[in-house]
Amino acid sequence: MPSLKKTSGPLEGPAAPDGAREGEPPTVAPTRRDEVAAAGSELIGGRYGRRALPGSGPVGGQFTPVRIIALVAIGMFALGMVQKLPCYNWAWFRGTTSQYTHACYSDIPHLFAGRGFSEGLVPYFDRLAGDIPFLEYPVLTGLFMEVAAWMTPGGELQAREQAYWLVNSGLLMVCAAVLAVCVARTHRRRPWDGLLVALAPAVALTATINWDLLAVALTAAAILMWARSRPLAAGILLGLAVAAKFYPLLLLWPLLLLCVRAGRLRAFGTALLGAVGSWLVVNLPVMLLAPEGWKQFYLFSRDRNVDFGSVWLLVSQRAGQTIPPERANLYALLLLALAAGGLAWLALAAPRRPRLAQLAFLMVAAFVLTNKVYSPQYVLWLVPLAALARPRWRDFLVWQSCEVLYYLGIWMYLAFTGSGSKQGLPLDGYHFAIVLHLLGTLYLCAVVVRDVLAPEKDPVRRDGSDDPSGGVLDTAPDVFVVGRAAHPARHAAPAPDTDGQEPLVTWGTPGAEGSRG
Repeated sequence: MPSLKKTSGPLEGPAAPDGAREGEPPTVAPTRRDEVAAAGSELIGGRYGRRALPGSGPVGGQFTPVRIIALVAIGMFALGMVQKLPCYNWAWFRGTTSQYTHACYSDIPHLFAGRGFSEGLVPYFDRLAGDIPFLEYPVLTGLFMEVAAWMTPGGELQAREQAYWLVNSGLLMVCAAVLAVCVARTHRRRPWDGLLVALAPAVALTATINWDLLAVALTAAAILMWARSRPLAAGILLGLAVAAKFYPLLLLWPLLLLCVRAGRLRAFGTALLGAVGSWLVVNLPVMLLAPEGWKQFYLFSRDRNVDFGSVWLLVSQRAGQTIPPERANLYALLLLALAAGGLAWLALAAPRRPRLAQLAFLMVAAFVLTNKVYSPQYVLWLVPLAALARPRWRDFLVWQSCEVLYYLGIWMYLAFTGSGSKQGLPLDGYHFAIVLHLLGTLYLCAVVVRDVLAPEKDPVRRDGSDDPSGGVLDTAPDVFVVGRAAHPARHAAPAPDTDGQEPLVTWGTPGAEGSRG
């Protein structure tokens, strides 16, 4: 067998991504373009050698990038489950403080009994005892919870709560694998960007706190379908995602802006019809047969007080005065509207049309930063969008570090407030954790905005690509621009970076007919 030059673990290689067409340009190798990825690859043998034979390296044969990323995602998810073992074994069932000091809290076992699943109550139809009369989750998430309850075996309540968490974890593990695969396949030449999602520590820590991964996986699948120029399928999946969680609805705004700039409103209309149709299919039966139960999610969201992690909690606690829910809703809505207006200017006035992933990340990040609550698992909403918008390991890890510190901070603060011995993190420490979360997210937003305004700094566009996740928008000429974009000659794009190889694509003048958008 021929000897191999120094080879590395599965960070790059000659294999084309799954779904790539024959004759397509080779896969982008992150260890040759990203210094942090290159340094990290030393842990598993270093960069993939130039003389490694195709098919004989660690990504040859059956070990394609997408399959490796799926396995890594499952492995990290399993590690996150192991991290929850202290709670699974005893802390969920012996008071509240221990589940915080071990940072392993989850809503799932508590809501098994708290929302009537242990008694066989039907979500939205059967009234609950307590302050919340019906299940306060969107319909598709409620169905997910109910299916998991059907799969949970009988027995004593504690054993059933443990089994319910395990069943949900198994289903959510499938969602995690789907999420990682969809991100890996969205940019055909950049499958290894999915490794950012698979290895994200915040995903492992928060995946089984709640049911957000269902909506996140559906959103990632919708983006993949849009990238494949299938707007109807993308719309249907996006509508299902909205039926599971509210935030995917925000993606329609950047999609509309980009379709206006590229003159692709028909594709947007198709996606919108698909989204409305699938959302109605899921919601309409419950809306008609159990209207009071169906409204509970929206009433709960409207009336919920300013809560953990939000900038409004920080302001109210520092000022010593509680912000009423209606005022917090108004302030958050005004700030989100301002952010949406800024996004419109960015989409229509940038020197080159921004990529879909960039605007989608900025829109959801604006919602996260202005919302009146930031639960730890909300980081899942941003992880796939961040990996597609800014696939640079340094920036991604800076942001993830801030989110992990916030994850630890909120549990230590809850331990402090719920412990008679005052062990944990005091209020000032928790405020510092909130500031870290806000600054980390704002930092990632800033570098994404910089990439939009200076496309030559965008790592996705360095090889001459336009918008690999844009579908019908990719390489489309502009038809409506304002401001700087109306003078394309001043903003000609630089030559693509091809790592010393022949150029794969030549960029045209931004905004010109037949250019790359």
